[in-house]
Amino acid sequence: METDAAPFANLPADIRAELTDDAFLGGRLHLLQPARGHRAGHDALLLAASAPADARMAVDLGAGVGTAGLALAVRVPEVVVTLVEIDPVTAALARRNAARQTPDLAGRVGVVEADVATLGRPAGPPEPAAGAADLVLMNPPFNDPARHRASPHERRALAHSVPDVGMEMWIKAADRLLAPAGRLALIHRPEAIEALLAGLRGRFGAVTIRAVHPRPDAPAIRLLIGAIKGRRTPPAFLPPLVLAGDDGRPSLNAERLLREAGGL
Repeated sequence: METDAAPFANLPADIRAELTDDAFLGGRLHLLQPARGHRAGHDALLLAASAPADARMAVDLGAGVGTAGLALAVRVPEVVVTLVEIDPVTAALARRNAARQTPDLAGRVGVVEADVATLGRPAGPPEPAAGAADLVLMNPPFNDPARHRASPHERRALAHSVPDVGMEMWIKAADRLLAPAGRLALIHRPEAIEALLAGLRGRFGAVTIRAVHPRPDAPAIRLLIGAIKGRRTPPAFLPPLVLAGDDGRPSLNAERLLREAGGL
């Protein structure tokens, strides 16, 4: 398959030779991504689906090749999205992915190379602008090294591993980038719930928690969490999302979200 790799002649040869071109959202979104290492998947698509449809200025932290932010841009034609990615190679792929959609999303989707750790500081980098976003998407690294062995693949480890206590710096970054009453949407593993709620406390309220289950009788594998900056409203649990039935077939909700670019 043609992978549109010509614009990446400056990339490492192993990555340039192994780009894949993958379709998501029933063919509405096409992503170039490395064949090895961190790969786009359902998590980013579910995150985008959980975001409010009235967002107008969004930031996708830890954007990778752009999956969540681009999926949001496909679903919400009015939104302007800034993809934030620390790795220059991955950021280059995100930039190219924005420009290769039909229609071209590059006019509404920009890419900033930045470290989330610096974005939460009062004197953080000027882009993305502090206090300008009404939505921050967050698909942070899931694997606490205390519970999971880090991948030997450098980029995969960067994308997947951060201690649960490190979530506070991600939440601080979201707090700094959001306008008052701006909204945060994130996805994470259930076992990180204590660290997530601790990080949100005092900064965000009106927290909503939706468990994602692979099957009706299976434990939750993900949490979709929403929160509003500056609110003090208590948390609420939303109805769970079940991805497949007992027969293994995708649920109607999963089909609507993952193939039809629907929203929760």
